[in-house]
Amino acid sequence: MAYSAGTSTAFSGPPGLPMSRTARPARSDAAYAPTPAFSPRPPSGAYQGPGAAFGSYNGAAAPPWDGQGGVFSSPPDPADDIMAASPSLSEYSVDRQGGTTPPGKGGKGQSPGKSRPQRRPSNRDEFDGPHQFLQRPPAEYIAMQERELPHLPTHLLVQEQDSVLSRVNDRLSQCAFDFVAKYQFPIPLTQDMRPVERPQDREWTEWVFLLKRLATKRRIPARVLYNGQIKQFVTILENSLEMRHAAKHQSRPLKDDRNILQLISAGIQVAKILKDAQAMDYLDRLYVSTEKQIQERSAAAAARFRT
Repeated sequence: MAYSAGTSTAFSGPPGLPMSRTARPARSDAAYAPTPAFSPRPPSGAYQGPGAAFGSYNGAAAPPWDGQGGVFSSPPDPADDIMAASPSLSEYSVDRQGGTTPPGKGGKGQSPGKSRPQRRPSNRDEFDGPHQFLQRPPAEYIAMQERELPHLPTHLLVQEQDSVLSRVNDRLSQCAFDFVAKYQFPIPLTQDMRPVERPQDREWTEWVFLLKRLATKRRIPARVLYNGQIKQFVTILENSLEMRHAAKHQSRPLKDDRNILQLISAGIQVAKILKDAQAMDYLDRLYVSTEKQIQERSAAAAARFRT
């Protein structure tokens, strides 16, 4: 049966479907909602970054597209940009503890497709992997090493050693007190520690702990230290801790003369890196007087031995 063009009973269906043999009433265009119109997809390279129009889609209304299957990632943390742009952090050479998340740790802005590095089991270390052993030295050589240790001279009495080390401890506490007050570094207050009003309100070990925390938290700029030695600062402070231990523990054995001079020298290095000329001069004169006293005792002992 033939149909003429423009007949209302003709059914124009999708391609590939058979025509209906019975006449159907004509559809009214008002009974159906109009098909929404879509803007054509722009050619490659037409995207202008965040906020640019993409067809009928506003790119600023959603997080940036990572280009991998349409998966969206969280926007970067603005705190990371602030930390990276801070001019004061460039003065420090110590490793930052905290702040931005190190690469590969799954911080903000990391693509979800990146894999995290495998963590080593807690009960294993590098010695469980490939390793080697050095050739054992001969027995005669080991016997020479393990013989009785040579005697190091000790000419100062225990009271004299305590006096010297206490003077170093007190002068270093004054040095740390002046350094913190000069640059207005904060001192945390706790319930078991009273506010600091004088150097003696904190022991030297507590001053060392405070200075180390200020350095590792990047509170101390490198420019206030001697030659900007921020890396050596913590090591120099730790070298002086034995002096405090030796001065307060009376049950300790006597220290030899070289060790006493070494502890005074460690105090001189602390005063030097803090750029305290007055404290450095005081400790240097103490070193010279102590060394002179040791030499006089040594000469007197040698004279008695000859007679």
